[in-house]
Amino acid sequence: MEQAQEPNIAAADDGPLDSYSETVMRVAETVTPHVAAIEMTGNRRNGRFHMGAGSAVLFTEDGYLLTNSHVVAGTHQGHAAFADGSRTDLELVGADPLSDLAVVHGRAPKVAPAQFGDAETLRVGQLVIAVGNPLGLAGSVTAGVVSGLGRAIPVWSSGNRRVIEDVIQTDAALNAGSSGGALADTRGRIVGINTAVAGAGLGLAVPINTTTRRIISALLKDGRVRRAYLGVVSTPFRLNASAVIRTGQRDGLRVVEVLAGSPADRGGLRAGDVILTAGSRPVSNAESLQKLLFADAIGQPLPIRVLRDGQEVDIVAVPEEMAGSG
Repeated sequence: MEQAQEPNIAAADDGPLDSYSETVMRVAETVTPHVAAIEMTGNRRNGRFHMGAGSAVLFTEDGYLLTNSHVVAGTHQGHAAFADGSRTDLELVGADPLSDLAVVHGRAPKVAPAQFGDAETLRVGQLVIAVGNPLGLAGSVTAGVVSGLGRAIPVWSSGNRRVIEDVIQTDAALNAGSSGGALADTRGRIVGINTAVAGAGLGLAVPINTTTRRIISALLKDGRVRRAYLGVVSTPFRLNASAVIRTGQRDGLRVVEVLAGSPADRGGLRAGDVILTAGSRPVSNAESLQKLLFADAIGQPLPIRVLRDGQEVDIVAVPEEMAGSG
């Protein structure tokens, strides 16, 4: 009687899981040196005190790092520690609460800066790797797939309810210490800055794209970004066949929520509306709307066309300057 053959475990280990693991390890090795743990402090009348901590991504050779606005809120200076053990003092350059991005600066580091990619190339289902440096634990890595693009999420900041627009949603879990860390594609390019502002365990990231590059440039130049505020929570929406024929568009931006008292509320936008155009330009995701909401839009009438109950409706909202943006 022939003896039953045992399964070839070694052969099984050479399958897809190994390929997946190798990709994650390779990206982690590439990205980890660029990600620092940061601790930021602010001042009170009784002296200096600890204020915020998280991660940051080195993106220039002369020591500028990108992190989350909520990590540095209320602070002015701090320090960063890299995975190789090097440290540097930091100063806050500027922050933009609406995008949840901030820039801090230290001395020129020993490590090379990260390479930015373009989040516009991401697709739902694509593998991404989150690298943070929470509480000094260098190289904290989680992996997952892109589960949503063009999201907008409401958050509380300084007692005010705001909307962070155009975030990437992944199933790569995050914790608070990973805020400001890197979301990378399989080539090790930074396509997003992780944010745990909506709660631990949620995989959300601010994309690196044309709009956020403009924000980063403004922070580097002026230390601030004057932003127009509309006040909608939205998600990309694919129109049905009849709507495509009637409007000439395949996609719009569905309004999930209108923040009470916001310019969108006063202008007549409603939850359930599908935004087709803003300022006569087609709107298909949060970034296409966000591109219209910089300083020159503040106080200017913004015509918006929406699809409501199967009918096209024209409204006008007047964006206002976001409190704290300037």
